Amino acid sequence: MEKLLKVSRIIDAINEIIGQITTWLVLVLVIIGGWNVIGRYVGRLTGSSLSSNAYIEAQWYIFSLIFFFAAAYALKHNEHVRVDVFYSKWNPRRQALIEILCTIFFLIPFCILVIFYSWEAVVNSWSIWETSSDPGGLPRYPIKTVIIISFALLILQGVSQIIKNLAIFKGYTQLSEEHRND
Repeated sequence: MEKLLKVSRIIDAINEIIGQITTWLVLVLVIIGGWNVIGRYVGRLTGSSLSSNAYIEAQWYIFSLIFFFAAAYALKHNEHVRVDVFYSKWNPRRQALIEILCTIFFLIPFCILVIFYSWEAVVNSWSIWETSSDPGGLPRYPIKTVIIISFALLILQGVSQIIKNLAIFKGYTQLSEEHRND
């Protein structure tokens, strides 16, 4: 079990780093959004263009990065949406069992389906070096690739959660509680 918990800690560390970086993207998003608004109004006053489609698309891309990369981070910190009507009243072993089953039968298959159905679109986007149809727009293939990367990270975090919940289920309470509350 200790080796599995070490794997879990490595996965958690990867998603923690990505999550921390992602939180800074919120600031970048606000700065670019602010520049777009200010640039649009100042541009009207001065008769020049201080904003562009690239900045607008950069906002969309950064929002997408935040959304996609925050998923595994949220799962790691147990901040994902759940219905706690029954769950909160169950003992830790039962909660762990439900977490394991839901991760195996719902989360991981869903992530695999998203990757499977996104794969062709991502490959096609890379094969033609797809760019925005808007003048001055950004390339689309990198942001489409993020779909696959983020769902792979979500699968990895799901595996980490399975390991931690398995430790709880098997009674490794000191180790598992330490990891569960990361």
